[in-house]
Amino acid sequence: MRFQELDWQQTPMGELSLRVRRDPALDREVHEIKLNDEFLMSSLFTVSETELGRRAVSRLDGTDLDVAVGGLGLGCTAAAVLDDDRVRSLVVVEALAPVIDWHERALLPAGGTLAADPRCRFVHGDFFAMVASEQGLDPQEPGRRFDAVVVDIDHSPRHVLHESHTGFYLPEGLAALRDRLRPGGVFALWSDDRPDDEFTATLGEQFTGVTAEVVTFDNPLLRREASSTVYLARAPR
Repeated sequence: MRFQELDWQQTPMGELSLRVRRDPALDREVHEIKLNDEFLMSSLFTVSETELGRRAVSRLDGTDLDVAVGGLGLGCTAAAVLDDDRVRSLVVVEALAPVIDWHERALLPAGGTLAADPRCRFVHGDFFAMVASEQGLDPQEPGRRFDAVVVDIDHSPRHVLHESHTGFYLPEGLAALRDRLRPGGVFALWSDDRPDDEFTATLGEQFTGVTAEVVTFDNPLLRREASSTVYLARAPR
């Protein structure tokens, strides 16, 4: 089949759909997640999401690492985190319950692998609200801190999926995130925009060692190179 809609559901954020199509030019299957009229994820472009998880964990020393990921999507960031054998546990917070269901039913390429890994646990919740709450990111262990918190939810700090997310990218929101990290822990953030000097400076008010790294990848649709940004920062020791 050239095109198949695997699932469609109405969610509090709008119409969510998962579809798979055959791209004749590339001769491959492409999985896509759409929220209303916006493409959230496409399996054509996963390099920067994978690099987000890989670069976050690579900045950490030691073993028995505990990591939290905000945003499940196609699972590329979570899979990259689990590729590091030093990771002891991974909590993935996802606001859209159908996305978790798709992974548990292995409707997505990474779904079966993530769901089967005993180190990985999916949590249905609003990542941004949980960061700001007393409970934190793990309902099973209130107030828990992590070695790394990795976020891939909004398109960028200036292009958010919902206006309620805006405060997270301001000093108060970033300070709350910092407090979810252990001393020296790593915060990593994906953005589809070029590096934002103003946001980088805001990060620097709460974290140390802040970098905005450009990740380039091939865009087969436009037949040119494209790029995203990975922000990396460390909580003060």
